[in-house]
Amino acid sequence: MRDGTKKQLRYFMIQSNKSTESIGRALRSALSNGWIRQEDTAVIFYDIAFLESRIRYLISCFPPNTLHGFAIKANPLARIMKYVKGVAPNIGVEAASTGEVNMALNAGYTPGKIVFDSPAKTLADIDFALKTGVHINVDNLSELERVKTLTGSSTLTGSIGLRINPQVGVGTILESSVAGDYSKFGVPLNYNRPALEQVFLSYPWLTGVHLHVGSQGCPVNMLIDGIGVLYDFVSEMNSKRTSSGMSPISVFDIGGGLPISYQTEAPAPSMEEYVKKIGERAPLLTHSDTFKLITEFGRWIYTNSGWTASRVEYVKHDPSINTAMIHVGADLFLRECLNPRDWQHEYSVFDQNGMLKNGSDDHSYNLAGPLCFSGDIIAKNVRLPKVEEGDFIVIHDTGGYTFSMWSRYNSRQTPRIIGYNEDHFEILKERETMEELLRFWE
Repeated sequence: MRDGTKKQLRYFMIQSNKSTESIGRALRSALSNGWIRQEDTAVIFYDIAFLESRIRYLISCFPPNTLHGFAIKANPLARIMKYVKGVAPNIGVEAASTGEVNMALNAGYTPGKIVFDSPAKTLADIDFALKTGVHINVDNLSELERVKTLTGSSTLTGSIGLRINPQVGVGTILESSVAGDYSKFGVPLNYNRPALEQVFLSYPWLTGVHLHVGSQGCPVNMLIDGIGVLYDFVSEMNSKRTSSGMSPISVFDIGGGLPISYQTEAPAPSMEEYVKKIGERAPLLTHSDTFKLITEFGRWIYTNSGWTASRVEYVKHDPSINTAMIHVGADLFLRECLNPRDWQHEYSVFDQNGMLKNGSDDHSYNLAGPLCFSGDIIAKNVRLPKVEEGDFIVIHDTGGYTFSMWSRYNSRQTPRIIGYNEDHFEILKERETMEELLRFWE
């Protein structure tokens, strides 16, 4: 990539959150051109140009032979999966189920660009993955024995890695930290080192390793520590493997997890600095062709490119708090409702014509969703301008881990999802019809 392009992408990434002004322009254009209909009580938007710039910046930071396996679970929209595949040749996907593997194949990804992770693969799942030729990250030693049984003397068309827990600690969000002394994922290195050494020195086809420290809430140094612990283990194993005539471990999957920013006042860590630190701690990962590097970013790729607009249906006024009743809640923002301390967004208020409201009401607001339980509140005590019926509440940074976690509770129709590039709009997924909703429960 040319220096001028790199410089432009670096500048772009300083602005990691979309501005309220740019969101307002898109909202007004969508309203004036009929993309938000009366029945569209809530709409999810994706800035496609923003998303592409983010992807290109990521690619510019890593070695050219890196496979970037974007996490399907962060954003499973077929139109988005097909679009990002065309941005660069080294883009793949990370699938957490055979359903997601099939979604990737259906979107046109070749098996060599699909990374299959799951902690509960059945024999049928493993057999399917082996025959398909995707890269499999085995989660535990019992699963490894199943792989051994199924492979037999067959020639592998894909590759196989083993997920190892480096046990470097937990971040600020316990539920999304997976590298503590205990984790449901992977084989803990400290407790199982002899067994791990045995399998890597016994199975020539076991040519990959995989780790993931956590998603959001894990500081960069913790991510680097996890990579470094596994790098040291692999270096030792490769010395022993080559001395015994085996091919070295050549696939190194670092997972994802670099934190993003949900607040414009709190900039996110730089991807460029992250990769630099990886190279300082584990030089062969970024400064040679010794390893094929795999990444599994999801939240980092998608979240900042999306935003959600919901109409305000009612406003309730209590003595000390206002409540804006909107059309998205725990159905779209499950984590935000159940763990509001750790998952917080920025919010803006626009009038029915898409004009930004300014100032601050005398009382704070709760933003309450439409579901029938008291915990369906996505934000509490938020300072906002005066909110009125018919206004739009915009929730910023909703492009990842929102619609993919949609809840069927109360049987509400899924919203229209729109992609845009300046004034060009397209429907990525249409609002669910009542007939489609009824069929779901049949």
